[in-house]
Amino acid sequence: MTPSTVIDIGRQAIEVMLLVSLPLFIAALATGLLISIFQAATQINEATLSFVPKLIVIFVVLIVAGPWMITTLTDYMRRLFEAIPGMIG
Repeated sequence: MTPSTVIDIGRQAIEVMLLVSLPLFIAALATGLLISIFQAATQINEATLSFVPKLIVIFVVLIVAGPWMITTLTDYMRRLFEAIPGMIG
């Protein structure tokens, strides 16, 4: 196994990780932004107000995008395991 192969595997793993986590990050960011705008408009300065809506939105995103996330991770792992004999030999 060459150093370039190890770097390529690491790069692919980071790409898959970012791809799978992107829907959750976008949902949390959008929810936080909307709650912040609401707090600024109503002058409610409660720091814990954004936790429950973010938790609910992330849970809904996990339910909606969960099958796609599992499929993406499974495909990556299958490709990685199928490539092991070629990397060793």
